[in-house]
Amino acid sequence: MGTEEPEENVTHMDAWLYKAATEGSIEVFNNNHRLQLESLKTPNHDNVLHLNLANQENAAWLFNRILSIIIFLPVHNLLLYPSLSIFFTMIKREKRSDFMEQILSKCPSLLLQTNAKGQTPLHVAAKNGHSAIVKLLIKSCAKARAGDLELGTDQVSAVREMLRITDQESNTALHEAARCGNVEVVKALLEFEDPDFPYSANKKQETPLYIAAKRRGSGRLLTLLLDKFKSTGHGGPHGRTALHAAAMARDAEAIRVILKKKGNLTKERDEDGHTPLHNAAHLGTRFSVVKELLKRDASAAYIGDKKRGMTPLLMAARQGYLGTVSKILSLCPDCCEKVDNNGLNLLHYLAFRGSSSPLELYLFKRGGIDIAYGSIRNLMELEDAFGMTPQEVYNALRSEKHHHKQKQIKKLLEEIENDQVAKEPVRRFPLRNVSTESLEKARNAHLVVAALIATVAFAAAITIPGGLQSDKGTEQGTPLFIHEASFKAFVVTNALAFLFSVSALTIHFGVLDTLLSQFSFWRRTVLI
Repeated sequence: MGTEEPEENVTHMDAWLYKAATEGSIEVFNNNHRLQLESLKTPNHDNVLHLNLANQENAAWLFNRILSIIIFLPVHNLLLYPSLSIFFTMIKREKRSDFMEQILSKCPSLLLQTNAKGQTPLHVAAKNGHSAIVKLLIKSCAKARAGDLELGTDQVSAVREMLRITDQESNTALHEAARCGNVEVVKALLEFEDPDFPYSANKKQETPLYIAAKRRGSGRLLTLLLDKFKSTGHGGPHGRTALHAAAMARDAEAIRVILKKKGNLTKERDEDGHTPLHNAAHLGTRFSVVKELLKRDASAAYIGDKKRGMTPLLMAARQGYLGTVSKILSLCPDCCEKVDNNGLNLLHYLAFRGSSSPLELYLFKRGGIDIAYGSIRNLMELEDAFGMTPQEVYNALRSEKHHHKQKQIKKLLEEIENDQVAKEPVRRFPLRNVSTESLEKARNAHLVVAALIATVAFAAAITIPGGLQSDKGTEQGTPLFIHEASFKAFVVTNALAFLFSVSALTIHFGVLDTLLSQFSFWRRTVLI
């Protein structure tokens, strides 16, 4: 093997300069006028500004940890917590801003330098939510072009050019700000941006609007983006839209904001044919999410997906989310007439799930009489691709005896469990164990053995080994071997054998069955 040649031209920064940059010690740089700031870089090509911005995040974390300790101090010290927090935050912000401003005055070219990831200092500031620094960097960019004047055409163009720089993942500073969720940073970035400029998707196919919609509680952020741009890109990966992302985030407010500007997204499908309502139904989101989507366009409740032709109602039933099922039915009662590609309707999926709920009990255990919606009543008689009605499916899956179509049904359910919607798999179905009969045989065998042990132990207890004292006196009737260690061991082990065997018999005769049935009802009712 040949010797590896040493890597040449590896950039690095002296320890004392690295420390000064991370701590924001401007004095070090002021006292060394010969330093070439533009050439000071780490192996990852981070310059002085990159280092300072990244380190401030670590310092903020350490500071917050210290403040969290104050909580455990006496009450009179707790009163100082808000004041200390504001005070130290202001000091840190002022020190950081002063450091950045003086460094940029010495070397304006640092503003547009990128690191190994292709990120400018603006990327890092936006990513960490430093709104004051973002404003300072934008201001410095304008100054570098035309002194300290009001922003003219050239200055605005220079700022926009910096705002649109993309890193190696095709993220702009706006992408990073949307991911961070800081409203003030987004405001600063949008102030000088062209309303007609189309921000494209990054390498993950995410636009800034899609990234913002992924965050729960991003209503204000989405409003800013939608109000600023005349035509905002709303795409995401796998053909999803920002409305898909908001539904996946379970954010009703975000859905309202998006639908005000982009009301046509309710029926947009991703590459699997899923609409935002499919995502909301599968995830069992808050009812307000489902309500907002259907209030805008009820026709979304009747759309089937590509793979199985499932409507949102069927997806909610497949997951066992009966509250979501009820909400969709209350807004679109006749959507229950839609079946999937296998002819499975709403009641078939409820039969698969088999939850011990009032709705399931009402539909299956009482024959479905006087159901609230006439369309649902008709579903009781509809057969699926296996030629079975919902009642027959329910009975087959829960029958103690083997059903000739049980194997087909279970195979279908195993296939369904491999499906995913909105990155979430289908919840496992509560199928009966395939070895129920063998377990029943083992149970009976254990019952016989326990009864035999109890019988033998009882017989041994009343037939004392060695007999009893027959001579009259105080010890008459006591065992002859009562003082022997082996006899004492016999008494203990025999008592334990009798106790355990009787306990086993008691459990087998129904105590455990009663307890487990109560637990099963609780588990299926509460958890589903």
